[in-house]
Amino acid sequence: MTTHKNLLGGPEPTYLPENEEAYRLLGEESQSPTEVAAKHPTFSLAWAMLADDAFEAGRVVESYAYARTGYHRGLDALRRAGWKGHGPIPWDHRANRGFLRCLAALARAAGEINEKDETERCWQFLKDSSAEAYAELKR
Repeated sequence: MTTHKNLLGGPEPTYLPENEEAYRLLGEESQSPTEVAAKHPTFSLAWAMLADDAFEAGRVVESYAYARTGYHRGLDALRRAGWKGHGPIPWDHRANRGFLRCLAALARAAGEINEKDETERCWQFLKDSSAEAYAELKR
């Protein structure tokens, strides 16, 4: 068995734990992101979905608030998973996508309300965390 080492000496990728119940509620149970966020307030994907829905409906401040909530809940989860404030957060790991989507939604909404520093900080944070997520979400 081969063990791959990080030859650059940076931190190892962080993988958030899965929340199968929340995914089941969204999928099989067809519950709304609002219902899922109420039952699982630490589940960033529900907040990202709420942020996206609000943004698409022109409710930018509401989108910003949803994204900010999911972003902070995601930061808490990342820290519990051993993240030290920097390092890869892989997009290909399903449980990481909610946080990464909230980060992009926060950047997007901040841009719409002319919060330039926050917009730039969030896009850079996304790019530094996952180049794949950045390429997928910065449109």
